[in-house]
Amino acid sequence: MNRLREKYLRLLASVNYPGKRFLFDKINYDDRLVIIKGQRGTGKTTMILQYIKSRFSDTEQTLYVSLDDIYFSNNTLSDLADGFVKDDGKFLFIDEVHRYKNWAQEIKNIFDFYPDLHLMVTGSSALDFYINMADLGRRATVYTLPVLSFREYLNLFHNHNFKVAGFEEIINTHSKLALAINTKIKPVKLFRQYLTKGAYPFWFNNPDTYFDKLEALISTIIDNDIPSAENISYESRGKLKKLLIMLAGISPFKVNLSELARKLETSRDVLYKYLHLLSQNGIISFLSTNGIGHSILRKPDKIYFSNPNLLYALSDTVNIGTARETFFLSQVSFVKKINYPKTGDFLIDNKYLFEVGGKNKTQKQIAGIENAFLAIDDVEYGHKNSIPLWLFGFMY
Repeated sequence: MNRLREKYLRLLASVNYPGKRFLFDKINYDDRLVIIKGQRGTGKTTMILQYIKSRFSDTEQTLYVSLDDIYFSNNTLSDLADGFVKDDGKFLFIDEVHRYKNWAQEIKNIFDFYPDLHLMVTGSSALDFYINMADLGRRATVYTLPVLSFREYLNLFHNHNFKVAGFEEIINTHSKLALAINTKIKPVKLFRQYLTKGAYPFWFNNPDTYFDKLEALISTIIDNDIPSAENISYESRGKLKKLLIMLAGISPFKVNLSELARKLETSRDVLYKYLHLLSQNGIISFLSTNGIGHSILRKPDKIYFSNPNLLYALSDTVNIGTARETFFLSQVSFVKKINYPKTGDFLIDNKYLFEVGGKNKTQKQIAGIENAFLAIDDVEYGHKNSIPLWLFGFMY
């Protein structure tokens, strides 16, 4: 345990990231078991370390561990917790929990057997199944940390202090909101930057190596995170990477699963499994008339990447229409329910219909439909039911 503590303190001393994610101030840190899930690279580790630095002047009763540490190849999490508590430890921070077999059951036991111990646990987007399986749901407060919103990107990396705008606030007062924002920035230019390189906090370290880090992140998910939970061969990992490159070159409405399976030289059933794994780990999303989900029991109406940066990292020729729709889905789906409608691109809360497009997009497809709107790119201001697309990045 001494070696783990040395690593922890060295890592804690190195944290110099200035900004905090929106979730930082929303967590109830008094809860005994907090679980934070989300796609790799969204800043969960940094947020934990920032909290420790801000909360504890004395770190004697705290310990941070990452469960991908080689220490856990020969030691159990339960034994670590037992030794930590016997040494008067009170606050245990557990990172990369998805990399540890049977983590959910051990966390449950630790929570039940050590009532004075506070636990904060982070892991991948695929934690839901294990949380439910081990009955952690009634013990834990569970949070999700998505990629950066456009608002967070502006605040963290361009030194602004823009406030959150709710969905209804945006559709009802978008002209007023746009006017206030346009007096401070040129949103169209910065929005274009965000679409390509703004969704992950590691932009702060070196924008020039952003795509290299994003490609490495994707490889880590496929080569390490997925195999830690699924028995998947080396050949299958290669096909998962090939599948992502193929998807990046296809508009969402043109996905042909039979054709994808043929090009991937695999069966349709295996393709479904691959897509399910990529979705579980936060790389892609399925959109159907039933909404967004990770299950692919039947053919989804559309398949999207979880954010537009992934498109630009995987393809040299990104369809701007695909990037726009991907952005809208990424931002709005975190706060609202989205379904695929018979007409239009997105149905929000079964009430608001949206078409997403460029500045020349017309009202033709939504004419005569109540509560129908256009989310328009390349404009600073909207008019009536035409709303600047970038404004939908201010909802968290």
